Amino acid sequence: MPQGSSHRPSARELPPGNGQGEPLSSRPHRVAVIVDEGTNPFEVGVATELFGLPRPELGRPEPLYELTLCTPTPGVRMNHGFFTLSGVPGLDAVDDAGTLLVPGRPDNVVPRRPAVLDAIRRAHARGARVVSFCTGAFALAEAGLLDGRRATTHWRWTSAFRELHPTVLLDPDVLFVDEGDVLTAAGSAAALDLGLHLVRRDHGVETANAVSRRLVFAAHRDGGQRQFVRRPLPDIPDESLAPLLAWAQRRLGEPLTVGELAARIAVSPATLHRRFRAQLGTTPLAWLTAERVALACRLIERGEVRLDVVADRSGLGTAANLRERVRRATGLSPSAYRRRFGPPGGEPVTA
Repeated sequence: MPQGSSHRPSARELPPGNGQGEPLSSRPHRVAVIVDEGTNPFEVGVATELFGLPRPELGRPEPLYELTLCTPTPGVRMNHGFFTLSGVPGLDAVDDAGTLLVPGRPDNVVPRRPAVLDAIRRAHARGARVVSFCTGAFALAEAGLLDGRRATTHWRWTSAFRELHPTVLLDPDVLFVDEGDVLTAAGSAAALDLGLHLVRRDHGVETANAVSRRLVFAAHRDGGQRQFVRRPLPDIPDESLAPLLAWAQRRLGEPLTVGELAARIAVSPATLHRRFRAQLGTTPLAWLTAERVALACRLIERGEVRLDVVADRSGLGTAANLRERVRRATGLSPSAYRRRFGPPGGEPVTA
């Protein structure tokens, strides 16, 4: 800041802590987790693991965070009634937290309790950092925090979310979105990614790496990484394409064409296109390319490090085409994909 500037930081510009810019190292940053009826226990466990445990592995006596669970009623039943959480503070505990965390729950189209929404709005209004895990984004959107902003949630709930909250800029293809004072994570496992991102943001890379080692979890997955949704093919009747698809899958490394696929079942290419559209919702060429990319990814996962070999065996032809297709399908380069999903300790993917 230039000397003599009259700019005073707003609450949202201050580092997380006591809301007055006090460094994290002098006072543990307080994280409050709202546990409402039907909350997913896994995401509460993620919050507890990341923000509630002492960190002897860091060689420091004080904890990184001070965690508080809070509920809108004296006792709430968790998802599927697995257990009831009781004996924790009420929602007033939100009012002195530097970060408010809202886990997901399955009944997303049911409106949240007004007291929960009010607690979220109060926290945001005074400058607290507000975070959602998985479908907790529904609560943030219902509270009005996501209007006109980027956010994400679990891919399975994309349509319902967009229907309920059309003004939110939903991105269902990423692991998490960091909008500064409001952050949203996708599926339950992505809560770990976002939680480690917060630790990294608050305490630096070395601390986040130490926490990830204790978790036996990847130290860093980019928030822009796709959710890797496997969309299964629909059931196909006996008269359909099943024999052709099985035949083609055994020959992905060969230079198959749409004409050859059509000739295999004695139909015209136009008829083949109509059948693919009707039964699979795609074209023969798009299906063939998707199958080849899937095969290429499996080869990388199994340890093949030569891109030209992967491209040849999968039928993608060249290393350049392989890079483009894998990146388009997964959001990652082949090297990055191998680091995520390949065998440990191998050589980097090469051409």
